[in-house]
Amino acid sequence: MAKRTIQDVPVAGRRVLMRVDFNVPLDAAGAITDDRRIRLALPSIRSVLHRGGRLILVSHLGRPGGAGFESPLSLRPVAARLDELLEGLTVNFVEGDCTGTAAADAVMALADGDVLLLDNLRFDSGEKSGDATFAATLAAYGDVYCNDAFGTAHRLDASMVAVPAAMSGRPRVVGLLMEKELRYLAGTLAAPRHPFVMILGGAKVSDKLGAIRNLRDAVDSILIGGAMAYTFLRSTGVSVGSSLVETSMLDTAGQILREPGHAAPLLPDDHRCGRRNMAGTPVETFESIPDGWMGLDIGPGTAQRYAKVIEGARTVVWNGPVGVFETPPFDAGTRCIAEAMVRATEQGAVSIVAGGDTAAAVEVFGLAGRFSHVSTGGGASLRMLEGRCFESVDLLDDARQPPEG
Repeated sequence: MAKRTIQDVPVAGRRVLMRVDFNVPLDAAGAITDDRRIRLALPSIRSVLHRGGRLILVSHLGRPGGAGFESPLSLRPVAARLDELLEGLTVNFVEGDCTGTAAADAVMALADGDVLLLDNLRFDSGEKSGDATFAATLAAYGDVYCNDAFGTAHRLDASMVAVPAAMSGRPRVVGLLMEKELRYLAGTLAAPRHPFVMILGGAKVSDKLGAIRNLRDAVDSILIGGAMAYTFLRSTGVSVGSSLVETSMLDTAGQILREPGHAAPLLPDDHRCGRRNMAGTPVETFESIPDGWMGLDIGPGTAQRYAKVIEGARTVVWNGPVGVFETPPFDAGTRCIAEAMVRATEQGAVSIVAGGDTAAAVEVFGLAGRFSHVSTGGGASLRMLEGRCFESVDLLDDARQPPEG
């Protein structure tokens, strides 16, 4: 069901409580190393501010213990970066507090067109536990609730579920980023154009099992890479040397390969390999991996074989790098996959990059803007590929409700 968006709701003079996903990576000095999640929230933020709304932004960052303020995980660097991106609008910030007196006073002081960022929700244990009292305090801040945090859509945190539940009777809508995520992921998966190709990488078969089970009847091809490929290959008796293998999933992997009536996963037939310690070791390409070597990327032959399948697709969904893309030359396979998807997109295919590591890879390659959609949610996008529903989304207003005003 399509949801009402922040654009559908009058906001002038109203306080809009917006849950965003500002869980950005920080370096040892506390500087933001990738501001993509902040930039992607800007359309929703500007929609409220340009229409005279009073905006209260809330987010988590990292994994604080829930016992109070932790300076290294404060959202202060995010406030500073957002201030720069909004060019002339001052971002008010309350350090160390999201439900105390300082936060409440800052909310009440907002004028039309003002923006306030409260500090890390997870400084309070009530966020992760879904505490009703904590949620009620946050809910009291807003006349309108907006969820633009797809990256945490699969979670039951207070700001995602208990807060909108407490705001029943007030508008509860999706932000523009969340709307795009749902439209591409849910909409595309519900009615894909064929040929439909799914690419799965990463370390563990167990992490992708739900997606395989959910989409096997819908896809025309499943391309397997990453460390999870070695579990599949070992299950068939192929030598994988010292490559990572999820031994508990060997029987399941073999069963998936043998099941009739479904798209059979395609597996690598050559591999770029290194010694267990990658630093300073030679790189070799093998069809059958000898002892002492581990597969760290799909080989050039596999990369080209997969690229041909991708280039013929009308829908392509990719979750998980197919090699250790952070360490050249083991980035070659992932780069080849990305470039093939770009070519498919240019030929009219719908291309979706889903998953944090996969999104990071295409960002590193400078290709992030050349796909139909790059999802901001790792866990959330994977859950959607598994066919799961999100309570955080179900609570929000359906698009068919009559507009206000």
